Amino acid sequence: MAKNLEFKGQFQSLKGLYPRLTDLNAVPHETVHQIDTYFHITKVKGSSRSEACEPRLKLREVDGWSEGWLIYYERPNQDGSRYSQYQLCEIADPGSLKGLLTVALGVKTVVKKQREVWMFNHTRIHLDTVADLGQFVELETVFRGQTEAEAIGEHQHVKAVLHLDAVGPIAVSYSDLVMQKS
Repeated sequence: MAKNLEFKGQFQSLKGLYPRLTDLNAVPHETVHQIDTYFHITKVKGSSRSEACEPRLKLREVDGWSEGWLIYYERPNQDGSRYSQYQLCEIADPGSLKGLLTVALGVKTVVKKQREVWMFNHTRIHLDTVADLGQFVELETVFRGQTEAEAIGEHQHVKAVLHLDAVGPIAVSYSDLVMQKS
């Protein structure tokens, strides 16, 4: 499975991050409206996850795109930066797959968000406005083509330039926050 280092924090307003993104020399990539449908899953056979990691399965649909993404990931619910292992599969007909997974597994919850994606080297910076929850920043530093120490250094650099150490970290998934609110 692929691996990244993640951080998530909530903001009253994301506007203050734009000058910091400029200071970082981050590059705006895209703004999309996403619908993530999370499905009920249990322990996965052959999974490498520890007891602290909760497995999650979601189908991501993006307004204006005909394809979607089935995303399985394992990440501990802990404050601060944490490792995530994930697997992605592009889906040509997400509506049909959503119907099948709904019948087979049941829908756990649905998360709707507007995501503005910025890039800095191997780090995706997500400025998210999540329906019924508010505004968040999420970092995902992908482990690809660099050492673990280099990835951690890049992740810490992005956090420092964006002043994310001053932000209270969110330990859980947006899906958990949506379910807590209901």
